[in-house]
Amino acid sequence: MDHAELVALDHRYTLQTYGRYDVDIDRGQNATLYSLAGKKYIDFASGIGVLSVGTANPKWLAAITEQAGKLGHISNLYYTQPYAKLAQQLCQRTGMAGAFFGNSGAEANEGLIKLARKYSYDHYGQGRGTVLTLINSFHGRTSATLKATGQEAFHNYFFPFPEGFRYAQANDLASVQAQAGHDVCAVLLELVQGEGGVLPLERDFVQALAELCAQRDWLLLVDEVQTGVGRTGTLFAFQQYGVTPDALSFAKGIAGGLPMGGFLVGEKCRDTLGAGTHGSTFGGNPVCAAGALAVLDILDDSLLREVGEKGAYLRRRVEEMALPCLGKTRGLGLMIGVEVTDGYSNKDLSARLNEAGLLSLTAGPGLRFLPPLTITREELDQGLTVLEETLRGL
Repeated sequence: MDHAELVALDHRYTLQTYGRYDVDIDRGQNATLYSLAGKKYIDFASGIGVLSVGTANPKWLAAITEQAGKLGHISNLYYTQPYAKLAQQLCQRTGMAGAFFGNSGAEANEGLIKLARKYSYDHYGQGRGTVLTLINSFHGRTSATLKATGQEAFHNYFFPFPEGFRYAQANDLASVQAQAGHDVCAVLLELVQGEGGVLPLERDFVQALAELCAQRDWLLLVDEVQTGVGRTGTLFAFQQYGVTPDALSFAKGIAGGLPMGGFLVGEKCRDTLGAGTHGSTFGGNPVCAAGALAVLDILDDSLLREVGEKGAYLRRRVEEMALPCLGKTRGLGLMIGVEVTDGYSNKDLSARLNEAGLLSLTAGPGLRFLPPLTITREELDQGLTVLEETLRGL
């Protein structure tokens, strides 16, 4: 099959819900990928933050292959080793008390919302189910997580949306307090607003918000779907903010390319969700859990330090290029946003980079780079060369 045949097949048989770039990817290794025709691409997107340990990582591949040969699925009606070992690893490396496994980030955030409302019902009865989120946030594409998303553009078409959400300005505690009321049960936030433009929250704001939640007995819920699993240079971003959430969601990079998500809870709500109150048919799937165990094994302290170093290097190199179309960079670790200057379109720039051999993303009005955490310095340099050569003459 060639590229044209693949595009025709897609257009004939799949719903056209994605604005795909005119690029196909057939195979690869780490952050170096190839099309059906053999064209080389450097991956600064990692499947939108999913390929945490790159493409075809040998340790990850061996783990999922071995597990697939033993047991692919059995359901949560029975005990299996991989999910239990994964829960232990996640709790021990975060200080959290328990784990729930599902399939995606939106599903994980739905779980956080249910957890908060159940906790509030158990302690205060009905009428205290509103979740506060931040303007410019993004929490998923189910009906509830779309409504939780603090961007009005997403609140369209799919009426009626669920009730029970209000929005406050990021980095503005007074705005949060203005939205408070006796009906609030939790605050849900991203520590770096990913889809909104890679916007890190201010540490002082997050700490003050955590204190407010403790005072009001609101659950502090952290959406780590994009920031988690080493992306920001620590296993989870909250570990850089001096707070401990009551619960956090994860997905994307956790299983290195396989569909997996879930959430971790602290001791405060360890027993909130009992038998029958929540579930997921594929949650904790043995093959996905085996892949996640391999990912956590790869993401040791040494590699996490390298994530911070690589991110600082990438940001410095981009800013030193002084390209007319690009401005300042921001972010944490290898979650990087790049400003696009007036007169240029981030979608056009990203399309040009993808066509030239550098897979890239947009976020808000800027560009977004999410390379595999295992990207080598050589691959970084190759990608930066494509970036400069492609955008220098614009």
